Amino acid sequence: MMTKPMLNLVLIFVGAILQGIAMSIFLFPHNIPSGGAAGLAIILNHWFHIPLGFSLWIVNFAFLILALQYFGYTWTLRTMLSVTITSVTVSMITSGILSYDRIFFIDILVGSILFGIGVGLLIRNGASSGGMVIPALMIANKYQWPPGRVMLWMNFLIFLFTATVVDIRIVMYAIICQSISTNIIDFIYHFTVPSFASHSFGWRKK
Repeated sequence: MMTKPMLNLVLIFVGAILQGIAMSIFLFPHNIPSGGAAGLAIILNHWFHIPLGFSLWIVNFAFLILALQYFGYTWTLRTMLSVTITSVTVSMITSGILSYDRIFFIDILVGSILFGIGVGLLIRNGASSGGMVIPALMIANKYQWPPGRVMLWMNFLIFLFTATVVDIRIVMYAIICQSISTNIIDFIYHFTVPSFASHSFGWRKK
């Protein structure tokens, strides 16, 4: 029989892979950023001419330091694992994906749903997708707010700044995606079954 820690690990793998599929197949082909960390990276690239890949690394590294201080080693290691799995998934799918006739709004809908399910599974099992999810969870923990709702407002503010750099239509589509995915994240986080309660924020500093 699978133990709870093993089940958590399996679901972290599933969540990270779903997130990678959503990003690489449905969102990235339309240049839609998956969250606020990408928006911050774009701003750093524009204002300070830092390469986009390195900008994204800087943003995520800073948030991981925060995670280590606030949530502890176990949570941070799980988050690093999920980020690695997602990155590998994106790389593998992006290099092997076949082109096809895309229906834009279907891609946005499916991508947002898969992204929300993936991140919801990660948060529920004591991890995260990195980036803006980390400070969002810190705020949600402090004020006992739904994590998805906090993510939505934080990303919304960042996307508004990003609108000074990229096409406003992309920002609008990104906000729509965030609205869908963050509602799914909150649904998964609060959904309960008798044998599988979600991680509360009691796993801090473990």
